[in-house]
Amino acid sequence: MTTTSNGIQAFAGVDVGSLASKSIIIADGKIIGSSLIRSRIDTEESGRVALQEALASSNLSQDDLKYIVATGYGRISAPYANKTVTEITCHAKGAHHLHPTTRTIIDMGGQDCKAIRIDEEGNVLDFAMNDKCAAGTGRFLEIMANVFKVPLEELGPLSLTAEEAVPMSSTCTVFAESETISLIARGEKPANIIRGIHNAIAYRITGLFSRVGIHNDVYFSGGVAKNIGMRTALEEVLKSKIFVPDYDPQLTGALGAAILAQKYGSKK
Repeated sequence: MTTTSNGIQAFAGVDVGSLASKSIIIADGKIIGSSLIRSRIDTEESGRVALQEALASSNLSQDDLKYIVATGYGRISAPYANKTVTEITCHAKGAHHLHPTTRTIIDMGGQDCKAIRIDEEGNVLDFAMNDKCAAGTGRFLEIMANVFKVPLEELGPLSLTAEEAVPMSSTCTVFAESETISLIARGEKPANIIRGIHNAIAYRITGLFSRVGIHNDVYFSGGVAKNIGMRTALEEVLKSKIFVPDYDPQLTGALGAAILAQKYGSKK
């Protein structure tokens, strides 16, 4: 049984995403360390660096960990982990831990978007995902931010200053970028275009709920959940209040992985 010098048992979750890699360290069900880094080209290195930074923030070493669960698209390259689990399951567990009345999860990450329905225990009942197109992902919004030459984190606040939403005919990354440039050249106000972009993404995402459905409470996870403009657009389109945790929503998957690490590790 691995126990730290302080007499606690520590467990880790590592979420290796396409744009960001995250790690959470927990002990006695409480978060004692975390990290969030930009993903490297080498997915194994991304996970290891995220894990080491989380350990450093908790003043622990990897030898102090009893069990590690890896998730995310890079979980296939995680030899440091005892077990790998899908991000669907990990987001469900993380969202349930932070907001127990969650029944539907919208997860918008770097390369895909998911709609997940869970039960009162945080178990997955159904899900749908869009991983064939960048629309509705962090990468899509990064490209749009580059078009407007503003930091990514400013897109959301800018959209809230819009007087109206300029309709967007496409959410395909290539066509949307070209359309946005044309709208700017036509003299449309940037805030109005940005609001239109958020609305277009929100309407596209509604397709994911045709099977999963909307069941309150709705939890918003992933890096895009930090975008207040996206949250507002989703609330208007889905006609449902959306919960975003005070704790970084981008760490939801890593938290779920850590919770599962504690579950599996405690059985050893």
